[in-house]
Amino acid sequence: MNAVPTDVLKNISAETIGQKPVLTVSNLTVSFDGFKAVDDLSLSINERELRVVIGPNGAGKTTLLDMICGKTKPTSGSIRFREIELVQMEEHQIVRAGVGRKFQNPSIYEDLTVMENLEISIPQAHGVWASILFRRTPKVTERIDEVASQVNLKDQLRKKSGLLSHGQKQWLEIGMLLMQEPELMLLDEPVAGMSPREREQTAELLRTISLGKSLVVIEHDMDFVKSIASKVTVLHQGRLLSEGTIEQVQSDPRVIDVYLGH
Repeated sequence: MNAVPTDVLKNISAETIGQKPVLTVSNLTVSFDGFKAVDDLSLSINERELRVVIGPNGAGKTTLLDMICGKTKPTSGSIRFREIELVQMEEHQIVRAGVGRKFQNPSIYEDLTVMENLEISIPQAHGVWASILFRRTPKVTERIDEVASQVNLKDQLRKKSGLLSHGQKQWLEIGMLLMQEPELMLLDEPVAGMSPREREQTAELLRTISLGKSLVVIEHDMDFVKSIASKVTVLHQGRLLSEGTIEQVQSDPRVIDVYLGH
């Protein structure tokens, strides 16, 4: 048998790693007073995948993210992050495991500067004693500068966060997530309220982030979805309606009927 060249082995290895699920949702259901907001849903997200979840209002998109991050407990089903079952874990434990969440409306400390917001997002600064003992070392400053540059805020580090534009506040919250170094990022409508130019920059930012992390993005802007999605999941009435590339989803008659057609 002929030996396989080293460079080919590296490529095979990289491809295999890229196809390994980082998140597996199995038969997930949650009911509120008898109403099933998510109904027997199963899906998986691979390493370094940028998945976009779309669907009409009430499809269960945000509820799905709520269950992954521990904000809402499912009625039944499983959510596995790598080999860790998340269903019985608390929100802070899920964050520590490597799952980060950005909500639709930016959640930042507006009285603090951009630098201070990024700094307090470092896991080592969490907790009363940790925050007292925490020091801004050259390594911390370097990390803050790196993330600020990545989210287009390097020139805004000393500005009070409340003075940023809406789009910049969205970027800051993404930067605060990056400071936590999660392996999986959940983003709920990250370009809501942004200008066309800010949306383009955000698309570029998310594509760059996905080179090293997995992302699940909820979005309604189909032009934005086309610009970032490697795979699209369509939900309807809490169930999986369609899944595939943006081209496959857009041509699915079921999707056209319940979502795109309206």
